[in-house]
Parts: sequence; C-alpha cells; structure tokens
Amino acid sequence: MTNDKIIVPLDVPDLASAIALVDKLPQVTFWKVGLELFTSTGPGILDVLKSRQKRIFLDLKFHDIPNTVAGACRAAAGYGVDLLTIHATCGKDCLTAAAEAVQVGAEKAGTKPPNLIAITVLTSISTRDLAFDLKIPLELPEFALEMALLAKNAGLNGAVCSPQEVTQLRESCGKDFLLVCPGVRPSWAEKGDQKRSLTPSQAIQAGADFLVIGRPITAASDPQLAWQQIVEELNSVR
Repeated sequence: MTNDKIIVPLDVPDLASAIALVDKLPQVTFWKVGLELFTSTGPGILDVLKSRQKRIFLDLKFHDIPNTVAGACRAAAGYGVDLLTIHATCGKDCLTAAAEAVQVGAEKAGTKPPNLIAITVLTSISTRDLAFDLKIPLELPEFALEMALLAKNAGLNGAVCSPQEVTQLRESCGKDFLLVCPGVRPSWAEKGDQKRSLTPSQAIQAGADFLVIGRPITAASDPQLAWQQIVEELNSVR
C-alpha cells in the first residue's frame, strides 16, 4: 500500500502532544519517534503506538564506542520497533557489534529484531558543509555511498540517505537493502532546513523504500488534506 511507504515524525515535545497528533492522523500507519520525544517520554510513546497497531521507526541515531552502542541497540531491540538507526560514522567495529546486538536483544525479549539502518549523511548537511566544516575530502554523494557500503558489509539492513543519493545507493547496495529518505518535500511545501530534497514521487521513482515526511503534513493548516495529497501523488507513480 502506498501509505505504508510514508513515515510521519512525531516531532513534538511530550506524550500528550504525540497522542493528539496520532489521533489527528488516524490514516498514518508508520510513525517516527526521535530524540526529543523519546528523551521526554521514554518508551511510553512506543507502548501507545503499539497498542494502536502502528509501525515504529525509533530514530535515536546511536553514535558512541562499540560497547556502548551495542548495549543501547540490545536494549532498543527489546521494544519491538520496526526500524532503528545508528550513525555509519561510528565505524565498522561499532556497526558489526550493533548488528549482532539487535539480534540478541530481540531474542531475549521474544520479539522480532528491528531493521538496523545506518545514517549516511544528515540531510541538513550540504556539500560545502562536508568539505569546509567537517573537512571530509570526498564529494558528498561518494561519501554517502561509502557509508552505505560500510553499513551493508557490517551486516546492517539499510541506510538513511538523501533522496538525491538513492539511485546510486540502490544500484550499488542491491534491491534488498532498505533505503529510508528524509528530506522529502512535495512541490507545494517549503524546504525548510532540508538542503538535498526531492518530491515524494521523485524519491520513490529513484528507488526509496520509505519516505520520512514531517512538516509538510504535521505543520499544514489541514494535515489530513496534506497527507491525502501526498498519497495521491504516490499513487500516480508507475
């Protein structure tokens, strides 16, 4: 189903606001819980979403030494979420430890392991930022590809990337490697702080599996209408 490809972020500060947003958009089947909300509410929001049969993208972007990240992934796997993120830049040893840890954590909790996906390059970072601020000598698409391949070789299930990198990553990483794209903006929406964006239909045609679309829906004057417009746009993709 088309709407299963859209993940809507619960980028709100507290549990009451999160529940209100979920109630406002009952058609949404896949929600993202990020750092702000999880830090505020803990796993309580995950229980709410699971009680409503929603899929969950737990986007905590772990980045630390291998032992610490493995412990965090082992614990997070017990929540029974669908997607979990880790920064590819934490390195191969860390990625490998994390991939093993989610299996152990899920088995201990008696639940299905989450798909562990790597952050390649944040979509708020531009080519200039990568070169001048982070001092990385590679072109941005090349660096994103290297991070995705590192994650795949370490046993991860997929990567988070800009829509503009999807075609290259799909060709290099194969059809079974999940590609999750934030920074997706309908043509009628403002780009905000997303510097490497495509429209929803362009991203799907490029090879994305899931689209993370927040403010064009949640900040719209009529969120349900905005949601429906995006679903209709994706339904037109052949």
